[in-house]
Amino acid sequence: MKFTLLGTGTSQGIPVIGCSCKTCTSTNPKDNRFRCSVLLESKTGTVLIDIGPDVRQQLLASKVKKLDAIVLTHEHMDHLAGLDEIRPFNYQQKKAIKVYATLRVQERLKEQYSYIFNSPNYPGVPSIELITINSEEIFTAADIKFTPIEVMHGNLPVLGFRINDFTYITDANFISASEKKKMEGSKIIVLNALRREKHHSHFSLAEAINIFEELNPSEN
Repeated sequence: MKFTLLGTGTSQGIPVIGCSCKTCTSTNPKDNRFRCSVLLESKTGTVLIDIGPDVRQQLLASKVKKLDAIVLTHEHMDHLAGLDEIRPFNYQQKKAIKVYATLRVQERLKEQYSYIFNSPNYPGVPSIELITINSEEIFTAADIKFTPIEVMHGNLPVLGFRINDFTYITDANFISASEKKKMEGSKIIVLNALRREKHHSHFSLAEAINIFEELNPSEN
């Protein structure tokens, strides 16, 4: 299994438009980051976790030639604003792309992308197949098994995922003890840490480090 972090930036990306702070004017390539997304590649399957507004550049840069499925963590626009970009895959693969999401996230998709659902036979409209997931049930997308992990992003429930020994948590500031159990034994944990100061809906750097020390992955 190959995991590629296509983006690890904030909801506005880095650099932020019009910002002249030290980070946004940095020449360090680590300070130039797309919105959050992960590409998973098995021997036969290719799956995206989240599909934000930078996805076209992300997929071109990674030379992605096929896409079997998309798995969504939650409904914020920096995680789903790139859905229209699946059209080349529809055309080349001659099939709908499976989109795995909770019922709440599906409702947001239907609002944001009403033209997909209201005019499904119109030429050029993205073709998707919605598949319902929840925090209680393991599911398989393409040939990749996902264990959902429910975390809190402020007041919003968000799904993270464990795939084999890899755990991915984005946009969170609280993980219950029962959900942490699902993360135990992970060799790699990717966990959001927005800044050094405390934040209302994201872990701070210190809070994220405390979780790493508690779960003790061999890599992070």
